[in-house]
Amino acid sequence: MTEQQLRGVIVKKGEPVDRALKRLKTKLDTEGILEEMRRRRAFESPTQRKLRKQRTAPKRHKVRWKYVSPSQEAKAEEAAAKTSA
Repeated sequence: MTEQQLRGVIVKKGEPVDRALKRLKTKLDTEGILEEMRRRRAFESPTQRKLRKQRTAPKRHKVRWKYVSPSQEAKAEEAAAKTSA
């Protein structure tokens, strides 16, 4: 692969352009490109940035840690028990 990956979709034979655009939009959305583009349109204050990062953290961590070892699970349960007590 090249250093710069090209993002795009190949229009299949007989496929409507609308469907190809939908696939492209879905692909860009899952990669977070559209969200970043919208975010960069206007100034974001430090408070807004902090809130945005807090909202997106669970999604990032879910993707990052798909496998949880038993020891990690035990630690998480301990922490949950401490916070609820």
